[in-house]
Formats: sequence, C-alpha cells, structure tokens
Amino acid sequence: MSSCQQGAKIAYPEAVTENVTDKYFDVKVADPYRWLENDTSQATADWVEAENKVTQAYLSKIPFRSKLKQRLTELLDYERIGAPVKKHGKYYFSKNDGLQNQSVLYVKESLDGEAKVVLDPNTLSDDGTVALTGTSFSNDGKYLAYTISRSGSDWTEIYVMNLETGEKLDDHIQWAKFTGAAWQGNGFYYSAYDAPEAGKEFSNVNEGHKIFYHTVGEPQSSDKLIFHNPDEPKRFYHCGTSDDERILYIHESGAGSGNNLFIKDLTKPDAPVVRLTDNMEETYSPIELVGNQLFIFTNHNAPKYRIMTVDIASPQLQNWRELIPEGESVLADASLIGGKLVLVYEKDAARHAYVYTTDGQLKHEIALPTLGSVSFSGDKDDPETFYTFTSFTYPPTIFRYDLDNNTSTLYLAPKVAFNPEDYITEQVFYTSRDGTQIPMFLTYKKGLQKDGSNPALLYGYGGFNISLNPSFSASRLALLEKGVIYAQATLRGGGEYGEEWHQAGVKQNKQNVFDDFIAAAEYLIDNKYTDAEKLAVNGGSNGGLLVGAVVNQRPELFRVAVPAVGVMDMLRYHTFTIGWNWASDYGTSADSPEMFRYLFAYSPLHNIRNDGTPYPAILITTADHDDRVVPAHSFKYAATLQTANTGKAPKIIRIETKAGHGAGKPISKQIEETADVYSFILYNLGVTY
Repeated sequence: MSSCQQGAKIAYPEAVTENVTDKYFDVKVADPYRWLENDTSQATADWVEAENKVTQAYLSKIPFRSKLKQRLTELLDYERIGAPVKKHGKYYFSKNDGLQNQSVLYVKESLDGEAKVVLDPNTLSDDGTVALTGTSFSNDGKYLAYTISRSGSDWTEIYVMNLETGEKLDDHIQWAKFTGAAWQGNGFYYSAYDAPEAGKEFSNVNEGHKIFYHTVGEPQSSDKLIFHNPDEPKRFYHCGTSDDERILYIHESGAGSGNNLFIKDLTKPDAPVVRLTDNMEETYSPIELVGNQLFIFTNHNAPKYRIMTVDIASPQLQNWRELIPEGESVLADASLIGGKLVLVYEKDAARHAYVYTTDGQLKHEIALPTLGSVSFSGDKDDPETFYTFTSFTYPPTIFRYDLDNNTSTLYLAPKVAFNPEDYITEQVFYTSRDGTQIPMFLTYKKGLQKDGSNPALLYGYGGFNISLNPSFSASRLALLEKGVIYAQATLRGGGEYGEEWHQAGVKQNKQNVFDDFIAAAEYLIDNKYTDAEKLAVNGGSNGGLLVGAVVNQRPELFRVAVPAVGVMDMLRYHTFTIGWNWASDYGTSADSPEMFRYLFAYSPLHNIRNDGTPYPAILITTADHDDRVVPAHSFKYAATLQTANTGKAPKIIRIETKAGHGAGKPISKQIEETADVYSFILYNLGVTY
C-alpha cells in the first residue's frame, strides 16, 4: 500500500442521521441523509465546510501537489484560439492568452488584420466565474446578443451589444435556460421559465418552458409569448430561425431520447405553429432552408442517421424525401457551407468528413491528419470554411479548407509545451461480458513496457447517445509525461455506433455499460498494461454514476476512483431540477416494481458495502451551483461512504464553491481542481511527482 493509505485514519465530519423512509411498491428504503438535499440550509452549509476542511487537510499533505499545480499552470499557459466565424465580411473568434479565466471575443476586418476586442467576459466578474456561453449576430450586422452563466449554473442571462458602437444596451433577459438568441428583424426568440421560488433556484424541478420574442430596446416584461405547451410542463422548447428569417424552428425534447419538430412561418402575421413529427424517440434537426427546400438531419427509420429534404409548403413528416441514405458508419454532424453539404461520420469512435452536393452526390473525403475529432465553421452562401481538428496528442488546430479543390492549409496551430512525438495512441478492441466487442483508445509514452507496473487512468461515460471521441487535454499531459496510461473506453449507451448502441446501454440494459467498463479494466490488467494496484478510474455526471456503480460491484479492480458530479441516487434523481429528463436513459423508481428493483440493484448510494470489503481510495467532486446534477447526490453518497466499513483508503469529497456542472469554469478553478484530483490519483497509486 502507498504511504497515503497507510496513514492515520481520517476523522470524517459527523453527519447526523434522520429516520426517513420511502416505500417503493413493496420495499421500504431508508434515506438517513435526506436533509443534505436542502442545499440552502445552515446544517448543509456547516457539513460542506467541515468536509472541505478535511479534504483540503488531506490534499495539503501530498508533498508534490504544489509542484504538480505549477506544471499544470505551465501546460495550460498557451494561446488558444477558436475557428473564425465570418459575419458580414468580418471574422469573429475567441482567444485566450493562456491563463485568462475566460476566453475573449475578438473581431478582424480581414484574416491578417488587427484583432480588436468585442467582448471580454473577464471584466464581468472579479473571480472569472461569469462565463460567456453563447453569441448570436443579428442578420443586419448591427447587434450581438450574448448569453452568460454565473458560477456555472444552467440559468442563462441574455444581453445585447451594438456592434457598431461597442455599447452594451439596457436589454437584459433573466431566468432563461437551455437557449440561445434566434434573430428575426429587430429582435430575437429565446426560451425561459417563470422566476423560480427564492432559495430554490438550484434545486426545484423546472416547469413551464416558454418561447418569447424580445424586441431590442424593450423591457423583458413586454416580451411577446410565442409558444407554450401547458399540457407538457416539464418538456424543453428550444428555438432557432432560418438564415433568411422566414421560418422559426421549435424543438420539443425531454420525454425520450430524441425530439419533436415544429415550425412557424414568420412571413405571415399570426401564422400557426405547425407540428411536423410525433415521436420523441427520434431526432429531427433542420440543417438549413434553401429556397423552399428544408434539409434535415435525422435518425427517422435510420438508427445511424441520414439526410432528408422537404418542401416547406408541405413540411409534415410523411412528405419528407431521402437525400443521403443511412450508411455503415454513424452520421454525426451535418452543415451547409458554400452551397455544399459537409457531413461528419463516426467510425469506431473517430470522425471522418466528406463533401456532398445538395442533390446528394459524394464529391470527396476531406483528408484529416490522423484518427481524431473535427468540427466545421462556415456559412451556407460563403465558400470560405475552416475546420478544427484535434486528437489525444494533437492540440486543437485550425485549417482553412477549399471546398472545390479539396485542399486544406494550416491556419493556426497552438504552441503547447510538449513533444507529441514522445507519445503514441492505439485503438484496441476487447470483449465485454456478453461477447460484444468494445473499442478503447490508449495513449501513453513511447517505450512502454507491458509488465503490469504502469499506472493507468481509465475514463468512460456510456450514456445519452453521447460519443466519446479523441480529444486533447493539456492538463492530461501532466499524467502522460509521468508514465500514466490514459485509457478511454467506448461504452454502450453512447452514440458511437448509432441508436442501437445507445439503446444497448439504457434502462434494463444499463448493466451492459458497467460490464463494458469492468471488462476494459480487466483487459488492461490481463494484457499487462497495468495492474489493479496501479489502476485509477474517473468519469463525470453519468460517468460519475458509472464509477460509483463499478466500484460497488468490483472494488478489488481499482486502486483509485474519482466520481465527478455524479448521479448517485437512482431512486430520487428525477425529483431534482431537470433530473426527470434522464428517464429515457434510466427509467424511474416510480415506473414499475421491475424498474425500481433494477435501479435499486445498481444505485451507487444504495449499494455501498458495509462488510469490511476494502474499497479504492475515493475522491468525490461536486459543486455548490450544480443545478443539473444537484450536489445532494454526492453529499449523500459521501456521508454514506464515510460511515460504511470499506477499509482504510480515504473517502473524501471536494465541493467547489461558485461553480456548477463544469461548463464555463474559470481556468484558475480548473487548475486548482485538476491539481487536487491528479495529486490524489498519483499519491494513491504510489507515483511520485
């Protein structure tokens, strides 16, 4: 055992227990830490403060933590620039000098022109906790609507800037959520809720999502209600407008793994909102309107997705026509740039890009540097386009692409303090419990000896049709350069192989996800990449649930576990904020006796052993403003874990303040948290830094 785990027993804060019991069908379930769900009570605040003291005392004793933080600061101190977005002949882009808490929005008159600041979100708060979360340019080039988030919350505020003068206008939209600003004329459409009850802003279930139209210069109180569905108060309604401002698109989601699509003709006063689809298990996404032809990205009768078109005069689903059929690989993204369709396909979790004509003919594949991820930036009428490519040891690099000649030229490559030639990425396939072949990416330092002595970090997600593609992390280099293997498993429940792969990991198939992750660990051990004494696991959100579940099921397989912002209470998750929205993947404890028993059997909170079985060292991470996966999940899990008899390894919780589910977190907080997490992992794996 490492010196850390052999040290003095940690005196965890005392958490009082209450006699709270729920009855699920014929089964009574105790919930002794229910009081920790009240995130605004003094008792919870005192417990959080006491837990953070214990955690910081533990982490402060790790001798190399400050050195690791210094290295992380060096690695993250590089210029990061986003792909240019061309609007009205000008180029807008984000840039971070290196250690700025938030990236700054700039504009150039030409690609080689001088960059001028449009909006610096670092000036919006003293500590960098106000993040710029979105921008939307009016079609006349006069205004910029921008969205911000405070302290990582999902709550969104919208402001308006006059681009000609740089003046911030008085317009201010509050209590918006899951929205951008969709311009039409002298205003925009957005989605918002009624103001929540004071003190319950970050925990109450959100109901009554509405779409409004805001006229620039008017107060929010005079905004016009455009759409509201009181029959479905919990569903989400997101909106967008066509490039020519003729059509309003409305996406309805929250009751399945897909969405319904509605449209409204904006050229006719008081035109009705027209429903096009009626199946929340399928995805229907407008790409763009060209003339009267609407291009649509969908998995309607096509689990791996396809492109369809419809005449806007008769837009209902029965009139849709197939343009580009479903292929062997999953169609992951589609955009209309320079009068051509740019399609991104996913093959074995890596992305490949192709150019098609608007009548569905393949022109060519775009040659990418290696296996990785790619995203495009461009306008439907402008042939100028850029794409950003990245992979595990390939920092996000911007290329300028010629659609007609199929040529890419380097536009901008970041300068990161490492040599990519020192590392290798390989993709392996391993067999899960039921015989399914699962891909996994492994990245490590060249010269690796497969003798079972290497430290390794296994990461996974496995849910909600979300794909885990190759991605670059400057922070992760701090582990790789110390000989840690980074393993990223492509678990069922994700979107890497289409809807069938997703469905193989939902509801009563959820155990497949855990089995896939356990099999990944066994593969790494059996093939001598690492050993159970050298293996750490990490995942966030649904991935935090994954880590919590597999630690309960196979604690001997892992030395360290870091579940981040995890869904830990599978019996009550649907009662908080937007938790009900995850029922399409999880099912709920209220659905049926069978669904309750299935959830109860793997719920991380309810399956912590108390019989002396040694658990790995566990660092739970969460944040006080997480209104997506409320911190009560992690609070109750930590309190239960600390009182259970699970051996001597530390079981601590790190609770970030003025932060949320992760989006928009300032660089300073990212460095602090990563230093804590990585030093905890390395120390408990017996690795010195």
